[in-house]
Amino acid sequence: MPVLPAQAAGTPGPYAFAPGARSVTGATGTADAEPLTPGATYKSSLPSVGEIHYRLDLDATSDVYVSVTAVAPLGSGIYAGDGINVSVRDAAGRTCSQDRETFGVVHSPRPIAAWGARETSVNRPRCESAGTYDVIVERVGTAESAPDTWDLELFATSEPPLKQTGETNAPEVWNSASPAPLTGEGERRVGGSGFASAVPVGQGAWTADIEPGRTLFYKVPLDWGRQLYATAELGSSKGGDGYAVGALNLSLYNPVRGFVDDASANYDGRRKAAELDPLPPVAYENRYAGPDKLSAMRFAGSYYLVVHLAAEVAERYGEGPFELTLRVREEGSAQAGPGYAGESEPGDVFHVSAAERQAATGGAAGTGGGGDDAAMTVLAVSGIGAGTLVLVVLGVWMVVARRRVGVG
Repeated sequence: MPVLPAQAAGTPGPYAFAPGARSVTGATGTADAEPLTPGATYKSSLPSVGEIHYRLDLDATSDVYVSVTAVAPLGSGIYAGDGINVSVRDAAGRTCSQDRETFGVVHSPRPIAAWGARETSVNRPRCESAGTYDVIVERVGTAESAPDTWDLELFATSEPPLKQTGETNAPEVWNSASPAPLTGEGERRVGGSGFASAVPVGQGAWTADIEPGRTLFYKVPLDWGRQLYATAELGSSKGGDGYAVGALNLSLYNPVRGFVDDASANYDGRRKAAELDPLPPVAYENRYAGPDKLSAMRFAGSYYLVVHLAAEVAERYGEGPFELTLRVREEGSAQAGPGYAGESEPGDVFHVSAAERQAATGGAAGTGGGGDDAAMTVLAVSGIGAGTLVLVVLGVWMVVARRRVGVG
């Protein structure tokens, strides 16, 4: 199995943890579990065997989310079924949510994240009481999985209730056609090494160098009503041969760092692209959708595009660096928010500021790059007319859903 060579002195680690992240130890049981406070980020570790516990002390009105990012050490052997499972249970041991993320076809150490939730939705009456909740994290894998310890970053977020209860059904009609791809050489913008250091990008083409085994983090500010399309392209090699399966991976996470969807591309030395499937516009009501990748598009805020180049590429095509082009397109008209009856923790997680828009779009090369908010709105409105409006049958989607965050 291909693995990344041992980390050289002075080489950056595989993940940059949030500055000021609090250290917390996962307990072996609920009795001594340490608390997680919404709005805070924590650093912990996960053994290869056994589950660990953390505690949430919650009111009866807020939805609370906990994202757990697992970081396998460089050089660790990775199998397709290796990953993490995150669940939230109430004081009676009833499951409120469960999510499992694995490395899949990308057999290369990279940060992966799973999320748990305590929701107070009328559609999910379980776990809506105030009290203490249990966050459980455990490794998943096989007997061949490496018995090493993984680092963890935990991020807890609270979402206040709405002032007025609205629709409790997911939107059934949305633009599911892929727009014409953006063209152009792109503007150079090197991604960060973690969620906290993710580099802002907006509509346009963005380029960077990426080495095998590395992961780059970007963030795209999305208002309510906006729709995101993204493609990652890996440039051609100057030498080498062979076929690297799952060489390029593009993952999308929502503002609470909950997994949305991903796409991978194999590599044979020629230019290859990994493109995300079309996703619905950001809407509060998406949380009532059956498929997880639709349900995850439930918040305004910064969505994270995470690009990984598998370690195996170095064995076949050298250490690089390789040219990466990230193409981002947004459609749809920005809309007013759902009207929260309070503030989230952190306070800016479900909000897009003018400064964030400017940082994401300023000076982008390629079609659609740059421009003020008015120009972006005009482009979005004109672009949506070219798509085809289709009826999304949620029952069919539920058959193919591969992950589930909420448990009814």
